Amino acid sequence: MPSQHQTKMRREFLGRTFDGLSSIALLSLLESSGRTAVSNPGITSPHQSRPAHFPPRADNVIVVFCCGALSQMDTFDFKPELIKRDGQPLPNSQQIVSFQGRNGNLVRPLWKFRPRGSCGKMISDLTPQLAELADDFCFVHSLHSKTNTHGPGESVMSTGFTAEGFPSMGAWVTFALGSENENLPAFVAIEDPRGIPQAGPANWSAGFLPAAYQGTPLNSRKPVQNLLSPNGTSPAGEKLAREALGFMNKRHLDKNPGDMELQARIASYELAARMQLSIPEAAAVESEPAHILRLYGADQQENPFKAGFARNCILARRLIERGVRFVQVFNGAFSSGGSFNWDAHNYIQSQYTAHAEILDQPVAGLIRDLKQRGMLERTLLVFCTEFGRMPTFQKGTQGRDHNPFGFTCFLAGAGVRAPYSFGATDEFGYKAVEQPVTVHDFHATLLHLLGLDHERLTFYHNGIQRRLTDVHGHVIDSLVH
Repeated sequence: MPSQHQTKMRREFLGRTFDGLSSIALLSLLESSGRTAVSNPGITSPHQSRPAHFPPRADNVIVVFCCGALSQMDTFDFKPELIKRDGQPLPNSQQIVSFQGRNGNLVRPLWKFRPRGSCGKMISDLTPQLAELADDFCFVHSLHSKTNTHGPGESVMSTGFTAEGFPSMGAWVTFALGSENENLPAFVAIEDPRGIPQAGPANWSAGFLPAAYQGTPLNSRKPVQNLLSPNGTSPAGEKLAREALGFMNKRHLDKNPGDMELQARIASYELAARMQLSIPEAAAVESEPAHILRLYGADQQENPFKAGFARNCILARRLIERGVRFVQVFNGAFSSGGSFNWDAHNYIQSQYTAHAEILDQPVAGLIRDLKQRGMLERTLLVFCTEFGRMPTFQKGTQGRDHNPFGFTCFLAGAGVRAPYSFGATDEFGYKAVEQPVTVHDFHATLLHLLGLDHERLTFYHNGIQRRLTDVHGHVIDSLVH
């Protein structure tokens, strides 16, 4: 029979073995999935809600990103001179070589423009349901970008930089403000039913920010039920396993007081566990009433891509409704089966007709739904693309080439001046000439609506204080009420 001293030593040995095994398991998770940190003193979880720099006009953001470079002069940027001089050379066009080479003559908009809403804004017939909402929109017609290539262009619009490795806007926002729902990610990227954007995860990357702020990608091609517990796992058994893991995590934290990286990583894994229950409920779009499915076009079985994109738009609203801070919804994709987006080099009329059918009703339905629920008052909707297109056709084609010198995006919702149009391109829609807006200006303004000063939102990396807006950017005050 062992002595009292031997029994005590055995208990200490087992206790230390338990601690050691739990530490090894936790360190294995840390090493396999990268590092994270919470940089703000006093914040014990990366998902903890945090105050803005000043009172915000918007609490949440939905970004509708039209991948492939949506043509401004065929949608929202009306140019009578382009109609008048259809078929004539673009002045000084012999000096212009765009992305795929030389261009032909000017080509008028391929869809008729009409005055819309009480404001009389001229919008084309390509997106008739969005056009009906003209009074709700704040148009920025003078955006310009740093590149005429899709992948870097998407990166600029999402992160402010052409190179990958920088945090996306959604990551910056959730780093600053945290989450309003402890059971869901703060930042979600919803991929197009047909594939992913060309820059892929760079659009929702955390870059050099802590990994906890990376966007969580969702799409209708990967079943949500993958988050459910494995077959044969009972709720009681799963609860006991989580309690045991929580016990081990707490002991490890007690031995490492003040370790913010460890606290953040544990919080991320705990969130992942809670998402097993919260995501399936949030993504249950089929539970919506029939009139909501019709509003978005999610009931249209004859066009599965439209129905899929409509379900994505409903999912965006459901996530915002449940406290998700930032949601990106991508329309258009680059995939191994081809490009299904707004990159119309060869046959713009047929290509845009097909894409507009997928885009128009679901996004208009989303805006109408947000309005009728009173959610648009505190939700900022951003409709954007990576750059514009040429007012000419490419030589030998029926399509328009890339154009980074002038394009249109619009805002709707919280704190935005509407109906309103800011800035202008030249008489052909080619180049921003009146109140030009950089993407850094655009980002600074979006952050301002969220109560964030873009010059104060920084993160120390590689020897300097980094910002979403780099060392540039000015808030466009006239866009804000």
